[in-house]
Amino acid sequence: MRRVLAPDEKPLHWVGSSKRDFLEFPRVVKDDMGNALGVAQFGGTAPAAKPWKGLGPGVLEIVESHEGNAYRAVYTVRFAEAVYVLHAFQKKSPSGIRTARRDVELVARRLKAAQRDYEEHYGKEKG
Repeated sequence: MRRVLAPDEKPLHWVGSSKRDFLEFPRVVKDDMGNALGVAQFGGTAPAAKPWKGLGPGVLEIVESHEGNAYRAVYTVRFAEAVYVLHAFQKKSPSGIRTARRDVELVARRLKAAQRDYEEHYGKEKG
């Protein structure tokens, strides 16, 4: 059963295993990240969201810490009619600055998949 969207609310799409991975996060992390994604669906940016480096504008990550663990959800707002969650993961080395290369590459691949999905369901972006 599909949820009816509010006026001005963009649908949220999950790419690859992002939803399954997200649902494995602790409840408080899911609640906070879910709220931040909800803000994105209405065109805003939550305080916990920051630009994801390397893929240009419109790709953001939500950063949450819980009991010494670091959690990330990467999403894009590049598309006029939808928000896509590209990746949700627990950062393995919370003290390290750098995100693992495999996570960075996965986000790039999933952004391309989101682009294809968007064009298939909504048509090509104008601009």
